[in-house]
Amino acid sequence: MIYNIAIDGPAGAGKSTIAKKVAGELSCVYVDTGAMYRAMALYLLRRNVNRENPDEIGEACQGAEISIEYKNGEQIVLLNGENVNPFLRKEEVGNMASVSSANPRVREKLLDLQRKLAASMNVVMDGRDIGTTILPNAEVKIYLTASSFTRAKRRYLELQEKGLCCDLEEIRKDIEERDSRDMNREISPLKQAEDAVLVDSSEMTIEEVVKRILQIFHEKVILSDEVGKNES
Repeated sequence: MIYNIAIDGPAGAGKSTIAKKVAGELSCVYVDTGAMYRAMALYLLRRNVNRENPDEIGEACQGAEISIEYKNGEQIVLLNGENVNPFLRKEEVGNMASVSSANPRVREKLLDLQRKLAASMNVVMDGRDIGTTILPNAEVKIYLTASSFTRAKRRYLELQEKGLCCDLEEIRKDIEERDSRDMNREISPLKQAEDAVLVDSSEMTIEEVVKRILQIFHEKVILSDEVGKNES
């Protein structure tokens, strides 16, 4: 039986961290769609594409070839053959990704690869429209969120640990602006799927969130599979 776990939520909710840990616990493949969109954003930034021009973005993105491979259990994102993992978490890349990911031609280019991966193996996939658009039939759907202050504080501490100067209120403002763009874009806006389970991590540790999602997986996949076998 092939199963898919979709984890959606706003920027800074911890989706990638949680998805990786859940995938590790279940020995399945973690597919970070956000990293794929960030790779596309990096490509557009390197080509100095005007973020305000949808046609220019749609045309330029055709030259990007993005793929995923695993080496020693680590996901490697390749942009035209280059490992671009070190560049994907930069703020300017994230901001461009929020804009370019709403472009229909960008989404079309990446959508097919993501669905093929999910159809061929057990995956945990995280993003902003996994459960609503990319994998609408996923066996488990999670909407992972946290307050904007909590998400900003997490990002603030992360940047401080790297020795970078930052302002908490500016980060919070940026997060709220990104939330607004993602929730109000015309193509696949960020929203909770009707059958997704809401998990608010504001007052939870990483371990507690992982445990909760594994519990949901057990209830929706393992127990339902056992019931099906007993009935047959």
